[in-house]
Parts: sequence; C-alpha cells; structure tokens
Amino acid sequence: MNTEIENIYKELGISDKVYQFSREILDSLSARFCAIDQNAEYNQLKVIKAMQDNKVSEACLLGTTGYGYNDLGRDTLEAVYASVFHTEDALVRPQITCGTHALALALMSNLRPGDELLSPVGKPYDTLEEVIGIRPSKGSLAEYNITYRQVDLLTDGSFDYENIKKAINEKTKLVTIQRSKGYQTRPTFSVQRIGELISFIKKIKLDVICMVDNCYGEFVERMEPTDVGADMAVGSLIKNPGGGLAPIGGYIVGKKECVENAAYRLTSPGLGKEVGASLGILKDFYQGIFLAPTVTAGALKGAIFAANVYEKLGFHVVPNATETRHDIIQAVTFGTPQGVIAFCKGIQAAAPVDSFVTPEPWDMPGYDSKVIMAAGAFVSGSSIELSADGPIKPPYAVYFQGGLTYEHARFGIMKTLQNVIDTGLVAL
Repeated sequence: MNTEIENIYKELGISDKVYQFSREILDSLSARFCAIDQNAEYNQLKVIKAMQDNKVSEACLLGTTGYGYNDLGRDTLEAVYASVFHTEDALVRPQITCGTHALALALMSNLRPGDELLSPVGKPYDTLEEVIGIRPSKGSLAEYNITYRQVDLLTDGSFDYENIKKAINEKTKLVTIQRSKGYQTRPTFSVQRIGELISFIKKIKLDVICMVDNCYGEFVERMEPTDVGADMAVGSLIKNPGGGLAPIGGYIVGKKECVENAAYRLTSPGLGKEVGASLGILKDFYQGIFLAPTVTAGALKGAIFAANVYEKLGFHVVPNATETRHDIIQAVTFGTPQGVIAFCKGIQAAAPVDSFVTPEPWDMPGYDSKVIMAAGAFVSGSSIELSADGPIKPPYAVYFQGGLTYEHARFGIMKTLQNVIDTGLVAL
C-alpha cells in the first residue's frame, strides 16, 4: 500500500527524498493531531446542537428573491450563528462581499463623527488601512471625522498595557482587536489572551465596544472571542465558517445593538435585517458551517506540518513547530522574494483547479506593495481552501493557509518543498 502511495506522489512530481523527509515529520505529529481531532469533535457537536436547537428544517435550505421578507432560512441561519457564538444576535449575509467588507460594515455602523477607534494590537491588516484612513481613500473613517489611535505590541509580542491605558480617552468608542497576524510575523492571539485584554479595557472604560477580527480563527479553539467578553466578532464565510462551500458572504455576531447598527448600514435606515434576499445559496451556508469544524481541523494539521517542515530546514516560522495554535495561518520567512515566489508556485501546482497557472506578484487593490497569491480554488479567493500569499517586501514572508482536506494541505506543502528544492533555494 505504501508503495502505491509513493508511486502516485511520484506521478505528481514529489521525489523520494521529499516523500521520506515528510513521512519522518508526520510520524512525530500523531499526538498533536489527535488533540486537534478532539477539538473538532467538540466544535462539530456545538454546531449540531445550535442547528437542532433552532429547528433547522428542509424549508430553511430554500432561498428568497426580491426584498426577502420573512426569509425563514436566512433568519434561522442567523439564529444558528448566534447560538454557536453565544451572542444576542447575528448578521450572516451574502450581501457582505468579503472579510474587509464585514469589518468595514461593523466599524462604520458603530462609530460616529467625533468618535475614536483604537487598535491596541498594532497595525491592522493592510486592507483596513484604507477603511480607517491610515492610507487616504474615498469613504474612509477619517473622511467622517473618526480618528484613529494605535498602540504597538511590545517586542516580545505582548500587549503594552501601560500605553493602552494612556490611549483610552473620552473619545474612544470602539476597540478593534485583530486575532490573526495578517501580513506580520507576530503571534496570533489566543481566545484567552483576547479575553484578558478585553477585561483590562473594560475596567478602564466599561462602555467601549470591543470588536474582534475573527478571520482564520473560528473553530480552532473550543471558545470564540464572544465567549470572553467581545461585543462583536467579525469574519468571512469564504474562510473557516463557510467550510469551503459558501461562495460569498460575511458575518457579524455580538450584542443586539451592534448587530442592528450593522444591519441598518448594510441595507437602509428603517429596513435593517428585514430585507435582503438569500437567493439560492442557503444550503451552502448551512452545510458550510456544519462542515467547518472538521475542515478547519484539516487546515490546522496542514499548518502544523508546514511549520515542522520549514523549521527543520532552518527557516523562521510563526507559529513555530511546537507552539499552540490559535488560527490556521502559517508564516514562513524566506528573506528573499525568490523564496516567497517559489513557495506560492508550489501551492498553485498542487491545486485541483488552475494547477497549470503560474502565479506572479501584482499590484493588488488595497495593498501598498506587490502581492503574490496562489490559490486554485473552487470559490475564487477562498482562503479556507489551499492557498498562500504574501507581500513582496521585507522580511519576505509567505502566509500559508487552508486545505479542504488535510491530505490536500499536506500534498500542497510537499509540493512547495519540492519547488523550493528544484529552484536551488534549499537542499535536503
């Protein structure tokens, strides 16, 4: 049987050396993978309970058109999300086009002119810079006289509590906490650490809204940020919670007032959550969140495998090979553009769709440098599917995530290693 597996890997361009190197690493990871499977089991049952408690029926899988009044499936799905995240309310819509849109919607609907937004975790993800107005852009928060303040992390990646306390003032209305690292090599924050930060902030100013950018973190742990005091958690359905099936969409879960504000901004004052047709994609949304815990677990295993492979080869990886995981992203710092490009070409070559395409760096909207993205996905831009990307600028790190199955994620990493070797950047 092993010979058959080795042969098909060989047919897919994986050398004996890369296969054997990978097998040795995999043999050391069985205990960690068992723990991930246990978390997936817990989260799977949590989702099933939410669906049963909210009486999901076959009728919920049908869509509506036009105004979407009295859309049973849409309203029940939002109740399911509220149950999963233990919140008062939820907004889960195909009209939310991506994660950046969901975050912008949450910010713009809950901030008013004269308010101040605070990031106590350093620089936000690149695409939010234009939303906030750090980089000038039409329609930014800055154009509406909403100011922004930032407290950088300490050199060891911990929160700078002293300066966070100084930064909170009478204008501070909303605090945004980015859970994942984005295009940085800082640690991703655990739910526990996020809870500690929120508790600290609330003791200083109780009425401040604490929002967590939850992208890439859903179902990695047994708790979510809304379990530890977050007033809102925001994410994309073409990442973890869509399970690889959602073709579009985003979510906002949290306090009822915060979610209602977002709904009125998404549609119109006076309309809010009452309108918004679900069209024909509700089945994908329901089945996606049903599959999300196990799909996320597979992606998580792939990330751990990647960390172990590249750390053993001497590259700086974040998280490292043994750290506890809090999102599905794995950063590998190559130090050269050639390394980032070679890695991404390997991911593309492992894809089920467009494997014959060669990714190249380009000037992608919302970024301040050229970005290379590799993804042969069934859903365009879906980063719960096998994908990798990174900005072509120092420290020249690539960010790997996804894989609808663990087997595909593992093959993708083996393909990157083969490509990095074939281009002469490393030797086994």
